[in-house]
Amino acid sequence: MPLSEMPNLVPALPELFLAVAIMVLLMLGVFLKSDTEDGAIRISRHVLNLSILSLVLAGLLVLTVSGERLSTFGNMFVTDQFAVFVKILILVGAALTLFISRQYLELHNMARFEYGILCVFACLGMLMMVSANDLISLYVGLEMQSLSLYVVAAFRRDEQRSTEAGLKYFVLGALASGMLLYGSSLIYGFSGTTNFTVLSEIFAHSGDHAPSLGVIIGIVFILAGLAFKVSAVPFHMWTPDVYEGAPTPVTAFFAVAPKIAGLALFLRVMTGPFGDLVDQWQQIIVFVSIASMVLGAFAAINQTNIKRLMAYSSIGHIGYALIGLAVGTESGVYGVMVYLGIYLFMNVGTFACILCMRRGDIMVEDISDLAGLSKSQPLLAMALTVFMFSMAGIPPLAGFFGKLYIFVAAIEAELYTLAIIGVLSSVVGAVYYLRIIRVVYFDDAGDQFDKPIPRSIAYVVTLCAALMLFFILYPAPLLNPAAAAAAALFGG
Repeated sequence: MPLSEMPNLVPALPELFLAVAIMVLLMLGVFLKSDTEDGAIRISRHVLNLSILSLVLAGLLVLTVSGERLSTFGNMFVTDQFAVFVKILILVGAALTLFISRQYLELHNMARFEYGILCVFACLGMLMMVSANDLISLYVGLEMQSLSLYVVAAFRRDEQRSTEAGLKYFVLGALASGMLLYGSSLIYGFSGTTNFTVLSEIFAHSGDHAPSLGVIIGIVFILAGLAFKVSAVPFHMWTPDVYEGAPTPVTAFFAVAPKIAGLALFLRVMTGPFGDLVDQWQQIIVFVSIASMVLGAFAAINQTNIKRLMAYSSIGHIGYALIGLAVGTESGVYGVMVYLGIYLFMNVGTFACILCMRRGDIMVEDISDLAGLSKSQPLLAMALTVFMFSMAGIPPLAGFFGKLYIFVAAIEAELYTLAIIGVLSSVVGAVYYLRIIRVVYFDDAGDQFDKPIPRSIAYVVTLCAALMLFFILYPAPLLNPAAAAAAALFGG
């Protein structure tokens, strides 16, 4: 191939770097493989550290290619301020969850070098999803992410719950992928293209003519497939079982990076190629948003397992974020970007606290096991309280502002009913967050958790709690890039 015909690789440098890093790490793990348990743990630790380093370096590469909108590979791959913002969130979330996972993996005989590589592989798929400008590249990135997540969900092979979680996620994920492919084929059949830019031009020039029924059905199927990936109601049924059954570090990873990538993909697809068809899909998003908020609020009240509670909590948070998509404007997307930035650190911090719920070699997951934490480990109890208050949206913590920007965007768009239901759902959701705080501070103390807290977890908990507390003092590092990301998505 002549050099003049070579695609411009600069926009895809972070993805190419991660692909090379994955191959190097895989070879490193294979050739350094040890027959002794101590040797295997040592190799796993080195590969995990190098995986985290790879994510950090990829983040630096993302920042170096930031700027104006660039496209490559036949306009199937784009990078802009929106992609840069979301990719940084994904890489930060993945790096933090890997950072807090090492002790858990070693104590539960899961210290195998493949874990870090699979997580990096999933991140590569997520980055490709965020930059997808074609239904084909979208699907390739989505499946690259999903195939890795199926494996890590069942990574603890000697435990039935973990194997069951992986199998459920695989079966339902295959169904969702089929729905997404069917919807994409309908869009291609009725429009003649799969490229987002061309689709946007076609629907923009359709004038007052309603799109064909085939296009509308295709959009519905694409919405269904994407709704599964972010665990929005009514495609949420896998979430509680997978969150509970998967190893806790895997659950933390699931709750952060794939959710952010899925929501970003949702935003790019619906506001890009189908942005001029907002009247056709807005009602569906409104219904999904309301259903997710209501189910997330009420279904979590009676949960006794903290990981299942976090699963329903994540469903509720997806509902709040989808309000911004339902608005369909730049201010709505801006609200979602701010929300995702805050959501990332709220969840990572909470799961870091959950990883401290250990007695001996046993991880405990019942909310009642938190009783007396304020007396035995007051600093950890204080951090958990900050995260719960922030998730409940209580001012002046960061979680309050995340919801505020979303609700303000809905009110500006005159979606008053959606905003009111969101506020009421947030009030109901506060019940189960406050119940955790009550258990921590007011219930009779039970057996204490192991001390001391691993240093890596302590660092992450401190960082996340500090960001929740001091966001109000200096929000510019999140608000300014979020505004630029929203403007880029709408061609600003």
